[in-house]
Amino acid sequence: MRSRTPQGTEERPGGVRLRALRRPLAVWALMAVLAVLNGGFREVVLVSRLGHRVAHLLSTALLVAAILLVAYGFFRSTSVDYRRTELAAVGVCWTVLTVGFEFLVGYVEGTPVSVTLGQYDVLAGQVWIAVPVTLLVAPLLFGHASRRG
Repeated sequence: MRSRTPQGTEERPGGVRLRALRRPLAVWALMAVLAVLNGGFREVVLVSRLGHRVAHLLSTALLVAAILLVAYGFFRSTSVDYRRTELAAVGVCWTVLTVGFEFLVGYVEGTPVSVTLGQYDVLAGQVWIAVPVTLLVAPLLFGHASRRG
């Protein structure tokens, strides 16, 4: 007779263990706080000194760097041996949460969806897409690298 395990915690080869996603959700919350602080820094300090365009570029670069540092620190220090599928799931979760947060904030502020979508228009010179792309790939990059050493 097989022993019972709590729902969602059973081990499946190659599957995603739900418990493996808990800490990365807390890490995303930290990154969300850093993103809000970064946005405040951009609006209060950078825009007045550099103008909107340069401030946006620098702010995006700073946020990408912060995300990479936080992800590296997390995966370097965690004792969890993440599977490739779990790392991909973490990246997808971080990305979906971030994009969802952006649209939620836009909705609350009364920003039209077209304006929020416009932030992702690379052909119009927008660079914000670098943030969700970084969130998507950072777990695979650093989670995989942390397994080797």
